[in-house]
Amino acid sequence: MENEIINKVASSGIISIDLEEFYQKGERKIIDIKDQLFQGLILREKDFREYIKTNNWEEYKNCFVAITCTADAIVPTWAYMLISLALQPFAKKISFGNLETLESILYEEQFSKINFENYKDARIVIKGCGSLPVPINAYTSLSARLKPYAKSIMYGEPCSTVPLYKAQK
Repeated sequence: MENEIINKVASSGIISIDLEEFYQKGERKIIDIKDQLFQGLILREKDFREYIKTNNWEEYKNCFVAITCTADAIVPTWAYMLISLALQPFAKKISFGNLETLESILYEEQFSKINFENYKDARIVIKGCGSLPVPINAYTSLSARLKPYAKSIMYGEPCSTVPLYKAQK
């Protein structure tokens, strides 16, 4: 057939990696210690320990939780640790920082399960657009992990890519 349409992308051998496939499903929540500061400035240990004791930590059951303080205050490290200990029986994952930091940690966990040897001499496109919140750190981390193995790394869609890396011959 002389008018046959050939899908050159499909026959190119390019491996497309969609970071949304590594997204861990589950609710994300943030705990901001600023809400527990006296006059928005000082953490009172007695009041804070009462908050730890009386707060309903079950509301974080099966959630991914980020702990932070958005107020310009000095918060002792042990305060974050106390919240982490209270959350431990309920939350799927607990991290310090904002939700983007939490998301980066979740992606790093997923990347640690990958055998990057499987990408030896591969031509790879890291897919760019999507509907889930993929932090930039996930893109930078994945590309750095792939570099020792890949023949080439591109960003975008297989039909329209930005070349990022090509191995020396």
